Amino acid sequence: MQSQILALSERLSQFAQRGRDQAERLRPGKDRNDLLQKVRQAEVAVHINQWVSSPGLRAPT
Repeated sequence: MQSQILALSERLSQFAQRGRDQAERLRPGKDRNDLLQKVRQAEVAVHINQWVSSPGLRAPT
């Protein structure tokens, strides 16, 4: 198994930035909307990953 150089949140953030840049060059329509939806999903995944890996998160007792 190949080790990852960048953390998951970094890869997702980079994907989101590239997606936003690409969406700016697209005309309004289905392709642009689909791309922006993937960008939003990546941004949500970054936030969830940060929350899950936060040191303050504790298991319910």
